[in-house]
Amino acid sequence: MVAMQIGLIGSGNMARAMVRGWGEPVLCTDALPGRAEALAAEVGGEAVGGNAELAQRADLVILCHKPPQLGEVAAEIAPHVRAVASILGGVPLAALREAYGDTPVHRFMPSTPVEVRQGAVIHARDGAGDPAVLELFGRLGTLVSLPESQVDVAMALMSNAPAYWALLVEAQIDAGVRHGLPADQAAALVVQTMGGTAALLRERAYDTLAVRREVTSPGGSTARGLDALERAGVRAAFSDAADAVLGGR
Repeated sequence: MVAMQIGLIGSGNMARAMVRGWGEPVLCTDALPGRAEALAAEVGGEAVGGNAELAQRADLVILCHKPPQLGEVAAEIAPHVRAVASILGGVPLAALREAYGDTPVHRFMPSTPVEVRQGAVIHARDGAGDPAVLELFGRLGTLVSLPESQVDVAMALMSNAPAYWALLVEAQIDAGVRHGLPADQAAALVVQTMGGTAALLRERAYDTLAVRREVTSPGGSTARGLDALERAGVRAAFSDAADAVLGGR
């Protein structure tokens, strides 16, 4: 298979996470001085002088710029670009098609763990479906294709969630420290348990109830802990978080 030359317009946090996950040289630009050069130096790629040049040289241009720059960037690259993949939040396929005309456009939404190839990546299946592009993004973790009408809800579950899980880990570490555990040892135990539980849930076909019951003896410590979490409103808290995210779109 011939390697695909990837070009990224925008070299911020998510662009960097994807490039680290791919581990391949890329072409890149950025509106902020020095950021594209730093990313290119990290992965052995090249910071290109301008967006139009990048579009002329890349097989696939990935839009990682600020969403309000959609029209400005399209005016620069639309005459040259072969295919476009967008990770722009809140920019639907209709807007991409209006900006890029007959050029094939893909819409993806990744999460930051793509950096270690453990991300969740949403693909709006109403867009282009080039197998090579899907394979590229599929390397970054678990790729889920959904109708575009469901993308925002899916984003509320995965795009913000690394911050939620980090907060939950932090809370458990703090609880361990309060009861005498050193913070580094508490962190190792909590993070390993989280990762191991995720792997176990995949193995059990995402049967959360079965995994909970295997560790919950009647009247035991896990039952008491779960009861405390339920009384504290853990389910309502996650429901409220989703409402807050979706309500702000």
